[in-house]
Amino acid sequence: MAENKKEQYSAESIQVLEGLEPVRKRPGMYIGSTGPEGLHHMIWEIVDNSVDEALAGHATKVRVELLADGGVAVEDDGRGIPVEKHPQTGLSTLETVLTILHAGGKFGGGGYKVSGGLHGVGASVVNALSNKLVAEVYRDGNIHRQEFKRGDSQGAVKKVGKTEKQGTKIAFWADDTIFQTTEFSLKKILDHLRQQAYLTKGITIEVIDYRTNPQGDYHGFYFENGIKSFIRHISEEEAPLQQEMFYVEKAWQSMFVEVAMVYANELETKELSFVNNIYTMDGGTHLTGFRSALTRVINDFGKQGGYIKDTKDNLTGDDVREGLVAIVSIKMPEPQFEGQTKGKLGSTEARTAVESVVAEALKDFLERNGADAKRMIEKCMLAAKARKAAKAAKETILRKGVLEGLSLPGKLADCTSRKPEESELFIVEGDSAGGSSRMGRDRRTQAILPLKGKILNVEKARVDKMLANAEIRSLVVALGTAIAEEFDLTKLRYHKVVIMTDADVDGSHIRTLLLTLFYRYFPEVLRNGYVYIAQPPLYNIKKGKETHYVYSDAEKEALLKRIDPEGGLRGISIQRYKGLGEMNPDQLRETTLDPRNRILKQVMMEDAEEANKLFDILMGSVVEPRKHFIQTHAISVTNLDI
Repeated sequence: MAENKKEQYSAESIQVLEGLEPVRKRPGMYIGSTGPEGLHHMIWEIVDNSVDEALAGHATKVRVELLADGGVAVEDDGRGIPVEKHPQTGLSTLETVLTILHAGGKFGGGGYKVSGGLHGVGASVVNALSNKLVAEVYRDGNIHRQEFKRGDSQGAVKKVGKTEKQGTKIAFWADDTIFQTTEFSLKKILDHLRQQAYLTKGITIEVIDYRTNPQGDYHGFYFENGIKSFIRHISEEEAPLQQEMFYVEKAWQSMFVEVAMVYANELETKELSFVNNIYTMDGGTHLTGFRSALTRVINDFGKQGGYIKDTKDNLTGDDVREGLVAIVSIKMPEPQFEGQTKGKLGSTEARTAVESVVAEALKDFLERNGADAKRMIEKCMLAAKARKAAKAAKETILRKGVLEGLSLPGKLADCTSRKPEESELFIVEGDSAGGSSRMGRDRRTQAILPLKGKILNVEKARVDKMLANAEIRSLVVALGTAIAEEFDLTKLRYHKVVIMTDADVDGSHIRTLLLTLFYRYFPEVLRNGYVYIAQPPLYNIKKGKETHYVYSDAEKEALLKRIDPEGGLRGISIQRYKGLGEMNPDQLRETTLDPRNRILKQVMMEDAEEANKLFDILMGSVVEPRKHFIQTHAISVTNLDI
């Protein structure tokens, strides 16, 4: 039978995309996503080029402007992108960099020894995904300007004036037909650029937001001490164990290694690693080198000082990292990453470099700082002792069948579905609300787990103590993933885990405790977007046969103006729900459980990190940050629920 011509697989079937077409066709491949993360990545790519100029010693300042019309302008005082004709393309070098993928100073030729960004792809990708891009180069006393529309040049580069400035300014307007939103988050920008300023000591990074203020709201970062300042920033809520911070910076072959660390009186470990200012969230060879050097040197010191008398008492990596706050930053040419997201460094030479530099410097640090060294080794030895005790206690608990083979907790009203993707677990505050929720739920897909009172503060609790807590144990068994080394995300029984608490101070506290539990012990559940917060209504407003549920005081006022323009409130009943238990099952189902009507807020990893940081301040062992927080926010408390 003759083959249908439409179904033939031939040369005509292969689509050849020229220039920047492939970027617009598959934006996610180049920018990560078309959501908020990808949108902000547009700024990072242009800023990375400016930071590369600073890393190469040619720039000292980067300025980011959030324009009133939604655009973003990034300016530096570097050398300025060359504007003369490029020998290979016949176009100006500026146009080549902005319109041709894999064109840039990062592809050999001595442009940059080290760089961040997408290996020279960044500027052209931003151009391709922008409705409009305007490039200005300040070079040789002249202002050179060129405009682009969705990646296409709108004319040759032109001299448009004279200037004493030097550098490059790129302004772009993200394409609203590509991105889900084109609204930039000031907080996200400030957090990222603060980090870049820490990692590039001596650089000034400015952010000016003109969107709500014609004069511009100014924010600036400059850190003379680089990652030492960064360490102080991320450990400001913790009590430091050392008087002197460990710090080393050293060139090693073609690489530059910079490491800072300090121990705190905490259980949590905070390790951040970077390559050419790119955050490697999954670590890699540079972090492995640091950990290896730390474990070896601390063990050697322990043996020399008589703390460790037998090899079976050697400290593990977990022992020496408990309470550690560390930053490992390396600069290297052509780093090799594992995966497309650059989350993990794979370059083997990075491990050797970091391990060698840290081992030598840390040995010297311990010898020179006797009091700090003693405190550090005692902290590690205490961690080892606690680890062994916790392991024994945990094994005893597991042998009793707390997690393995134990039937689901009696208080859990489980759903009948066994498909995690359609199953929901509501963690409900109190038995009263639990009863209403059980009667109002969809039994097929919705499970209810009531928790009695406030759960254990897991901020400083080890696994054995956690598992001895009945409320947490019920939750762990209900989730099905087990915990710690036994954790297995594939066994999660529900793909929506919904925290449902009262809209009062106690409810907020319980919600924070639960978020901290997930952040500390179930980070993968959070990272995969399985945790939500229910938004029950605050008021029930009735007028005649009409019933309205509203979720805030502002919404209440707006509704009352609409249904009662004269403000008489005659015939209007207003009920404020102090707790979920005050709602009958039908009301709870209609407002909070029914997917057609309810409002759920998905908790992202950064939300949990914010909650955790605030929890550190309010519930941690250090008094000063808590005192400062209360003094700062006391004036804004207008309705204290006691």
